Amino acid sequence: MASPGKKHFPLRIDPAVWAEIERLAAQELRSVNAQVEFLLREALARRGRKLPPPAAQAAPGEAN
Repeated sequence: MASPGKKHFPLRIDPAVWAEIERLAAQELRSVNAQVEFLLREALARRGRKLPPPAAQAAPGEAN
């Protein structure tokens, strides 16, 4: 299910890179989408770009 307020875009990616992201996501108990966002945020931080922390997500059935 898509998160409200998140941007959608198609991504063309090398199959070997995708497979490695899938393995890493499984090891870190994240979805592939969350892993990609995590890696992008990590890369931006290494380059000195400040971002607000990701919004906390409520568990299913929990009110915000």
